[in-house]
Amino acid sequence: MINVADKFALYRGGMTKYAQQDFEGARADFEHALTIDPEFGDVHHSLAHVFDKLDEVDAALASARRAVELSPDEILAYTTLSVMCMRKGLITEAEDAKAKATQLQHEQDGAI
Repeated sequence: MINVADKFALYRGGMTKYAQQDFEGARADFEHALTIDPEFGDVHHSLAHVFDKLDEVDAALASARRAVELSPDEILAYTTLSVMCMRKGLITEAEDAKAKATQLQHEQDGAI
């Protein structure tokens, strides 16, 4: 059974540690949250940024891709994926992710 309170507490703790530039601490909290809910898209997204700060580009890219899979309507997930792809030199994938983020933004702007 998923303990929602625990996964969100770990997520918040990881975000606090990230803001304090304790990237290893943030990583530990985020990875622990994923043991509770492996499909927590926001955690995968946040882990992409942690891995980027830790200069683990392959892990950052994998986390960004997973975030997009789990949150296909999240503009920031595509933006992060675009940035991580650029870091790896995956220009076409980066441009595709940026285009998807732009498309989602236009769709949301039109919905207002």
